Amino acid sequence: MSISGKRMSVVSVTDRTPQREIQQAAPVKSLQVMTINVHKGFNVFNRRHILPELRDAVTTLSADMVFLQEVHGEHKKHSLRYHDWPGVPQYEYLADTMWPDFAYGRNAVYPDGDHGNALLSRYPILHYENRDVTIHGTERRGLLHCQLAVPGQPTVHAVCVHLGLRQKHRLLQLRLLCQLLDSIPDDKTVIVAGDFNDWQLKADAVLTECGLREAFVDCKGGPAKTFPARWPLLCLDRIYVRHASCRNPRALYRKPWSHLSDHVPLIAEIGL
Repeated sequence: MSISGKRMSVVSVTDRTPQREIQQAAPVKSLQVMTINVHKGFNVFNRRHILPELRDAVTTLSADMVFLQEVHGEHKKHSLRYHDWPGVPQYEYLADTMWPDFAYGRNAVYPDGDHGNALLSRYPILHYENRDVTIHGTERRGLLHCQLAVPGQPTVHAVCVHLGLRQKHRLLQLRLLCQLLDSIPDDKTVIVAGDFNDWQLKADAVLTECGLREAFVDCKGGPAKTFPARWPLLCLDRIYVRHASCRNPRALYRKPWSHLSDHVPLIAEIGL
């Protein structure tokens, strides 16, 4: 088994400077975070383009950070076929005016466009990189690692995850995630969220070794069932933290969420 390209290779990097207003703002003691696999802007079975409805629903939650998986950067054919296809990348369209900063990690590239992971943030993203954890010969996967300036806090690290479909591939990708986490000082807040495809419940045993705790396991005794959205049976999506606490984790099972993706979104309050 091998990794496509260089292990944990940097795909894209950017640096941003926080605004003076953010630096002088009152200290932030907690963050409301959300994670959702947006299914490329389509409902279950790809029958209908629902990105405008998804944007309306996401903005009602007023989350500080939104972790997105399977989000399009571009798709030329869809832009011609659907009258309400946005004229900007999907993650920028979803960010709207609620999240002034966003980062995108392009994973899969094909003739008509690309898709990957994204992070929307109320606070400035100082730096981000997308680390390639693709297993050779399989669908491309990445770990989008962002560093954020949150008022009154040291740098907050956020990692948006979408792992592979086969268990042996996921286990290797989890080890690569741990390598990334080992490079972050232990006293920094780390939030890791996304679609782990971990229906066999193996991730916790690996990620506990690098100091992560899962929000639903800590607060409710077990991970949330998130797939398929209308009849959730499998625990695919997770929110993990290190050097932080979790409060009030919720899985959004009811309408409209059950009709906006094939995954149930998760939200939690992260105490800093």
